[in-house]
Amino acid sequence: MAQAELNIGTIGHVDHGKSTLVQALTGKFPDTHSEELKRGITIKLGYSEAVFYKCPSCPEPQCYSTQAKCPNCGKEGKVLRKVSFLDSPGHETLMATVIAASSIMDGALFLIAANEECPQPQTIEHLMILEAAEIKNVVVVQNKVDLVSKEKGLENYKQIKEFLKGSTLENAPVIPLVANVGGNLDALIQAIEEIMPTPKRTSDEKPGKMVIARSFDVNNPGKETQKLAGGVLGGSVIEGVLRVGDEITILPGALRVKKDKEHYQPLTTKIVSLYAEKEKLAEARPGGLIAVGTQLDAALTHSDSLVGNWLGKGGLPNVYSEFKMEVSQMKRLIQKFPDSFKPNEPLVLGAGTATTVGFVVEQKKNAVKIALKKPICLDKSSRIAVMRRAENRWRLYGTAKLVE
Repeated sequence: MAQAELNIGTIGHVDHGKSTLVQALTGKFPDTHSEELKRGITIKLGYSEAVFYKCPSCPEPQCYSTQAKCPNCGKEGKVLRKVSFLDSPGHETLMATVIAASSIMDGALFLIAANEECPQPQTIEHLMILEAAEIKNVVVVQNKVDLVSKEKGLENYKQIKEFLKGSTLENAPVIPLVANVGGNLDALIQAIEEIMPTPKRTSDEKPGKMVIARSFDVNNPGKETQKLAGGVLGGSVIEGVLRVGDEITILPGALRVKKDKEHYQPLTTKIVSLYAEKEKLAEARPGGLIAVGTQLDAALTHSDSLVGNWLGKGGLPNVYSEFKMEVSQMKRLIQKFPDSFKPNEPLVLGAGTATTVGFVVEQKKNAVKIALKKPICLDKSSRIAVMRRAENRWRLYGTAKLVE
């Protein structure tokens, strides 16, 4: 069981316990970036894995755990499946990262703290993202119930149900939880098992391709030149199979400057290693996040430089620096916006794991022509998230699709 079978995102308002819950489920705190540890918030996508077990003797939900031996009776548990958790940031200034994360989620845990009024501003936007990404397999986690009285907890539960009314999550299960001590994790795992089936994956016959969600330089300062490792790319295989030794292309590629003009150059390289967390793989399929070791100069991959790119053996989406899109406004918005776009209005656009800034060139009815600051890969099936600026803040406005 080297690879995870399911990608589950954690999503919700800042400081509602997303990273703490991932740690309770996996034993690993997902915030590892130095700035995250300093500020106490998630900035980049965090990642960790867990294996779910079911005890053959204990009743539900006590039979579910992440331990091979049942914590209640000590018997060996039956392996259900390995799952991966994508921990996304909750702060309003990092919403583009959440949009990127939603593109590789098979399901989500939507955290809402019991000790705050529901909804909070980012709670609303995160619901909009789940709806825009059409993620329907969602468990709502009512976290921090230990900080409120029973009456206050029930009042908060009613607020949650009222907030979700009329949305695609109206009938989603709501599980009360105490993430920092792992309280009620068994009920949460049961809910995940019941409403988040393992997706049917594509056949091995298709060319392997992957979206890049992280990129790294794993070399320590001062390492001898002959011992330097190539750049590492992290992401999720979308379809097909990637194998060690495969020649791959990376699009749109790396930023280059020639005669004071910026352009993006496609990259080609070879896969030299594949890992699922610490487990070495000979091949990688859809499910979980994968680390791809390459022959690239690590200077190209440091500090997430290649996030938003696609890699694969073929069949990659086309690269666009300018395109037309048909925009659909979200049903519920935090901020009011004009129905039409202004010429040169800046927009933040998210597609796959890519985030870029575009400027409105022209608009004819619902079709809006956009010129991009940074090119992205798109095909007809791409779902584009559109953010507009209001009162010095970027707010999710709607979704769009490519118009040929």
